[in-house]
Amino acid sequence: MTIAVIGAGAAGLIAAGTAAEAGAKVILFEKNAKVGRKVMITGKGRCNVTNNCDVQTVLANVPVNPRFLYSALGKCSPQDMMEFFEEQGVPLKTERGNRVFPVSDRALDIVDALFFYVKRLGVQFAFEETVQEVLAKEGQVSGVRTDHKTYAVDRVIVATGGASYPATGSTGDGYRFAKALGHTIVTPRPSLVPLVSASPVCQKLMGLSLKNVRVTVFENGKSIFEDFGEMLFTHFGLSGPLILSASSHMRHFGSKTYRIDIDLKPALDEKTLDKRLLSDFEKYKNSDFINALGELLPRKLIPVVIEGSGIDPRVKVHSVTKAERQRLVRLLKAFPVEISGARPNDGAIITTGGVSVKQVSPKTMESKLVQGLYFAGEVLDVDAYTGGFNLQIAWATGRLAGEHAAKEENT
Repeated sequence: MTIAVIGAGAAGLIAAGTAAEAGAKVILFEKNAKVGRKVMITGKGRCNVTNNCDVQTVLANVPVNPRFLYSALGKCSPQDMMEFFEEQGVPLKTERGNRVFPVSDRALDIVDALFFYVKRLGVQFAFEETVQEVLAKEGQVSGVRTDHKTYAVDRVIVATGGASYPATGSTGDGYRFAKALGHTIVTPRPSLVPLVSASPVCQKLMGLSLKNVRVTVFENGKSIFEDFGEMLFTHFGLSGPLILSASSHMRHFGSKTYRIDIDLKPALDEKTLDKRLLSDFEKYKNSDFINALGELLPRKLIPVVIEGSGIDPRVKVHSVTKAERQRLVRLLKAFPVEISGARPNDGAIITTGGVSVKQVSPKTMESKLVQGLYFAGEVLDVDAYTGGFNLQIAWATGRLAGEHAAKEENT
């Protein structure tokens, strides 16, 4: 049994190792000179390996086609992957939000563990060899053609990733292979991506990082998501972990309108925040209003908030009315930024869309159209929120594809 695995990322490495463990001869094709290029940059270079939670929680964090993943996650849970990496000599730790990282905070340790895992099992590497076409005869996989030669193989696992971070090798090749063999491709779009805003506020606040704030996403005026964490103002709009999470809920740019409200003081309700303001105002009662907010807000944010409040920055603090103060409180609890769109795919952490799961068996990851053709990871039309869930999908679908591809008889 000879299996070609296309793509040496998270899903491809696990698929290759699993198939080799089952006794198959595996050739792993990677257009880069090294494995795991995208894994290396996940979690800001720390690699958020998975989420320390149960399978139901993983599924609850998959907004696109979660039911397709039941079998895969049932056979490869977050606990299974944590045990796997510990067995490979990588100690793990769990942080806020049950995010799992290597104790070393080095994504390289995860990549090395995967590389040596597949190497020990005798997987053959074809580095810097780009697959141009998956070959099939009479509905059955027959080989792969690269830019150098043609390989005859029994099975092919496509684990090429999506179309995000093309510099890592994710250039949408898998979509092309699948489409050429008759599969439907759900239009790929960026997900977990910085957001674009035409608001002049973002330009004024460019470079300002806010920690411990809460954001609420509004779609056509209705609240659809909220979370707490860290964000950043940029020249084009908003970024940071909190914004990436929010972006995955904003899937209808062009047909729906979006706004993000930032609660700058989530630890204080409006009544408590008003008391805090009264205390500061008493301290600075004879100062200009613009000089009274330095203990409450970052310096860069003060003129922007004052402008939004409509209060004269040069009025004396003791002259600020109760109505003006209450308007300021409301603004601090819901600082609005209109969102016009998302950054392009090359800035996205993952791609939503891909090979339609209606044409793939959820129990084996095998194509329903071409015998011996399997898919794993981001190339499929499944994606999740931040927190290690997308890598867990890659591990689970890769395991399942590798296991079934290695079986003598197709199921």
